[in-house]
Amino acid sequence: MKYAIQAEGLAKRFNETEALAGVDLAARTGTVLGLLGPNGAGKTTAVRIFATLLQPDGGRALVAGHDVVREAGVVRSLVGLTGQYAAVDENLTGTENLLLIGRLLGLPRGAAKGRAAELLGRFGLSDAAGRAVKTYSGGMRRRLDLAASLVGRPSILFLDEPTTGLDPQSRGELWDMLRALVADGATALLTTQYLNEADVLADEIVVIDKGRVIAEGTPDALKSQIGGQVLEVRPVLAQDLARAHALVAREAGPHTQIEGQSITAPVKDPQLMPSVVRTLDREGIAVGELTLRRSSLDEVFLALTGHRAEPAQPDGTDAEESEFEKAVSSL
Repeated sequence: MKYAIQAEGLAKRFNETEALAGVDLAARTGTVLGLLGPNGAGKTTAVRIFATLLQPDGGRALVAGHDVVREAGVVRSLVGLTGQYAAVDENLTGTENLLLIGRLLGLPRGAAKGRAAELLGRFGLSDAAGRAVKTYSGGMRRRLDLAASLVGRPSILFLDEPTTGLDPQSRGELWDMLRALVADGATALLTTQYLNEADVLADEIVVIDKGRVIAEGTPDALKSQIGGQVLEVRPVLAQDLARAHALVAREAGPHTQIEGQSITAPVKDPQLMPSVVRTLDREGIAVGELTLRRSSLDEVFLALTGHRAEPAQPDGTDAEESEFEKAVSSL
């Protein structure tokens, strides 16, 4: 099968909010599709529709060739879902959580116990298997949550901001696990606000904003689309940063940004670098670092949406989430 996940004209409204307005996307079997967009863009709504938790108002969604509405039961048997926050029971042990899920999926007790032990070992949790989950670190809980989504051996994974709130080491561990799963033939739809995460994991990326697809392609293709290169300048003296920014922006345009102690600007003219060097020298601003590098996905996101990616809200809500909750509460 060419596509494991596919949407055609996918639409969904929550009262007055149009969460999805005719989204088309497709993930090839055995790859990672990154779904990016601002908070409230429609990412979580799309994931919920693919996972059969919501029904679309228009268009259709297919998972492994099965319609998520007409064949919801089949779809559920094929997929695993990991959301932004760990959904495991903190009062149960790691083993008990996985054993419970295995039994709910209809596995015989012996098979469920064996699968739990296998997954705990795979995710480096064997030593903590008998401990209550409330004693686990955030990274351990996320690993257990991902393990829980794999009890039924799904071939397709929906990962909705799975590394939210994790430290860099735990995030890297989850990246390695996802790579291993895909290498074994799994397909993943990944939403994330960490754009470097999409850069290193995704084979293809779809960017949505206000419920519509605004760009798609490989990470390299999207970087090339907005200019490909970025000039980065760091003045020697921090007190010169604001003045240097104004001077660079005058030559490079409105997308010139201050990032920490440096200034970045998209390069559309090969003469920009020598021109900036002459201008700063003429104004007496000493430069400590001057580099020309490829654009990052964060800069692609800025160019496409008008602002940088923002982490999910601490309480897990955004405009899209709020409308979903309102709609559910009104039923």
